[in-house]
Amino acid sequence: MSGTAPTLLRKGDGKVLVVSPHAALRDKILESLGPESLPATEARGGADALLKLRGSDFRTLLLDPNIEDLNVEELIATIRARYPKLTVVVLDQEKMGGRFSFSPCDREAPAETEVNRPSGPIAALWAKPPASTGPRTASSRGSAVRTEVNRPNGPIGALWGPSSVSTENFIAAPVAKIDSLPGMIGTSPKMREIYRLARLVASRDTAVLIAGPTGTGKELVAHGIHQLSRRSQRPFVVVNCAAIPESLLEAELFGFTRGAFTGAFQSHLGRIHAAQGGTLLLDEVGEMPLSMQAKLLRFVQEGEVQRLGSADIFRVDVRLIASTNADLLQRVREKQFREDLYYRLAVFPLDLPPLRDRAEDILPVARYFLEIFCRQGAVPQKAFSPEAVNLLQEYFWPGNVRELQHRIERAFVLSEANEEIRAEDLAMPSRIALAPIPTSASVASFPDVKELVPLAEIERRAVLDAVQETRGDKLAAARLLQIGKSTLYRKLKEYGPD
Repeated sequence: MSGTAPTLLRKGDGKVLVVSPHAALRDKILESLGPESLPATEARGGADALLKLRGSDFRTLLLDPNIEDLNVEELIATIRARYPKLTVVVLDQEKMGGRFSFSPCDREAPAETEVNRPSGPIAALWAKPPASTGPRTASSRGSAVRTEVNRPNGPIGALWGPSSVSTENFIAAPVAKIDSLPGMIGTSPKMREIYRLARLVASRDTAVLIAGPTGTGKELVAHGIHQLSRRSQRPFVVVNCAAIPESLLEAELFGFTRGAFTGAFQSHLGRIHAAQGGTLLLDEVGEMPLSMQAKLLRFVQEGEVQRLGSADIFRVDVRLIASTNADLLQRVREKQFREDLYYRLAVFPLDLPPLRDRAEDILPVARYFLEIFCRQGAVPQKAFSPEAVNLLQEYFWPGNVRELQHRIERAFVLSEANEEIRAEDLAMPSRIALAPIPTSASVASFPDVKELVPLAEIERRAVLDAVQETRGDKLAAARLLQIGKSTLYRKLKEYGPD
């Protein structure tokens, strides 16, 4: 039966996102849509599209299937799962007949629904669906819809290139179970989303920026991406930018020739060369000095490396992943991190949640660690007492999974020959540490509070106390504060002699 034109194509009723790696093609699409059509936004690729879709009210997505950074079918599956009301139009020219296909995201629409051809340039994307020739197999999400139209005339007809994408293949497919990454535990919705995105980008060489608090497993995610990639049989090299002194970081990354500096008795290939054909993880990249960031930018942009003391330039084939526990955009605003380098690294960002934000994973992860320690200690499998389970679930876990692992290991040792891990074995901090930090509103609700200490002063005291507690060991103090060593030095310099 016939109906009205889709409301998402009417002016003012939604926005259009045009996704293509080719600027000229995007320009032609925008020009063809015309000023009277829906508001339109451009995206350079799949990762850029996912970023622009976040928190926006797009109603239609025009997708060039020849995007280069992500697998197009996996991208569409992700978009459909996240934004079920978004209509995805896949532009697809066939060799014979010059036709292209599209299919709405509304999986509940019957396969024989008809719509009137809307007016305007975008009308060429719509046509009467073919009549059903028999029963269709529907997935758990609804029926598949496939519609073809003839190649349009005019400027919009020149936009569609060859494509092997079949819209019917992924529309009718049921939602697949998302497997965890190698070596990772957790089935919470937030972690399943991380697994999905990591698997989505693993098959590409797209740069990935993994952000998250200390102890959330950033290196595990990076290693999982490497293991799922075509580079899995090649080296996975980790460089901790916060642990290597600034004076040595350049030589460590890029290498050096004999005689390049005092003590350089023989030539040395850097970590970048060591990762040839594989993956390089720049851990705590936010702690990299500004002087090194400029030198790293050339490698990120051109894939070229120049060793210290040499005029020769080498091209390398290395997949780059970076991780940080810092807010890099804030560092950019503070002029502590180069903006151009940030956007080169953050092509595909992954934000790992703290353990407290995925409380359903605490017990499975704790049991996993306990099983490992029992196996390593060649003792029968232990269990947690009900009191211990309550403590694990109530604690705030500021150190995240790493803190949980260490606490379970200590409890395993203290439990001796007992069959259970008791509450006292966990040796949890005082009850005040079990509660989240109060907000300003909750503090204001206490009439006895006469004066609040400024946040900057609290930070200063924490830094100085950590240095005193570690007897001047700056690296140990930085670890205690869960910040990079260069950040600690910078703050100590700000405070001056004390």
